Amino acid sequence: MVREWTAPALQFVKRRRDPVTVQTVRSAAAATVAYVIALRLSPEAAPLTAPLTALLVVQVTLYSTLTTGVRRVNSVVAGVVVAIAFSLLVGLTWWSLGLLILASLVVGHVVRVHEFVPEVAISAMLVLGVTTVGDTAWARILETLIGAVVGLGFNLLLAPPVWVEEAGESIEGMARRVRQLMLRVGEQAAVRTPVHHAAARLHEARRLDHDIVEVDAALRQAEDSLRLNPRVREGLLHRVVLRTGLDTLEICTVVLRVLARTLTDLAKERKSEPLFEPETGATLEQLLSEIADAVVSFAVLVTTSVSTSAESAEERLSSQLRQAATTRDKLAQLLLEGVQRDAREWQLQGAVLTEVNRILDEMDTEHRSRRLLEELDLHTREQRERMPRIGRLWERLRRKRRAAAGRSR
Repeated sequence: MVREWTAPALQFVKRRRDPVTVQTVRSAAAATVAYVIALRLSPEAAPLTAPLTALLVVQVTLYSTLTTGVRRVNSVVAGVVVAIAFSLLVGLTWWSLGLLILASLVVGHVVRVHEFVPEVAISAMLVLGVTTVGDTAWARILETLIGAVVGLGFNLLLAPPVWVEEAGESIEGMARRVRQLMLRVGEQAAVRTPVHHAAARLHEARRLDHDIVEVDAALRQAEDSLRLNPRVREGLLHRVVLRTGLDTLEICTVVLRVLARTLTDLAKERKSEPLFEPETGATLEQLLSEIADAVVSFAVLVTTSVSTSAESAEERLSSQLRQAATTRDKLAQLLLEGVQRDAREWQLQGAVLTEVNRILDEMDTEHRSRRLLEELDLHTREQRERMPRIGRLWERLRRKRRAAAGRSR
């Protein structure tokens, strides 16, 4: 009985945090509240602009809500101003409508409302198409402000969830798909592999690019949810850790694709015999299996937020990389001995060794630490360049602290 209730309960919890579900509930609630407020403040009988604005302003993340709300208010106000100007000059005709749309789109680009450029023209047409232009224009501006304020306040009072966990699940899922493909690539190293089988692995490796795009979209949503969110203290660190982790995983997929291409070319040259000698092929299969496990451990490391769990994940990854490096050295010796006996396709065999070295180097913990420090320094410099006054103030405070510490000594 407990198991029968556990699965639906877990599904309900997951659905509550699902981005589509959250977006639907929040948008509907914000639109309803905006309409109720507009009924009391707007002179219009059906002030639908307010719920429409709230519906478009409310987004999944607080950062996107703030940036989108400002741009949407600008787009609507700009459209209303253009409509008032046209109504005073020419009124509504077929040719003035065309000029109105053209002018509204140009104004939208001038005021930099980005994705809301069409909204400038829509607002202008709606206002120009009514009889009492003046009253309708001010009512539309009021309703837009009501909807925008409700949408912004909705996310300020009810902070949206942080989507780091979902982005982490996407990264780990991507790492497991890379692991499965790497295991299949390793299985064909020690046996006679038909060209079409090797080519099939190559096509699978190329399809991983689509998975990277999906993971990148999930990570961008997580990065937006960390910006300006009062529930997050170290948002920059979380963003850098996840982004650099995905970059490393993407490089590993690129190298895996190159490795699959190398083995495909080798299969074309050795149609009637195995790709490698038995011991060499078995060692390569073992090495790819160890690297595949390390890829998953790396993904777990970059998506783990608890310090104790992160330490254990880093220790496991370091151990797996050391083991893989030992197997790599063994493979290098076997490849050298094999090339000395038979130098055919030695370039392809050397390329295999180069490619596994690149994957091991990308996941190296010291390499990752340097990359994190470089990215943090880069973000700090960019922030100081954008806000030089705050940067200078921060430097003065640091100098005063150092001077005070020196006097105390």
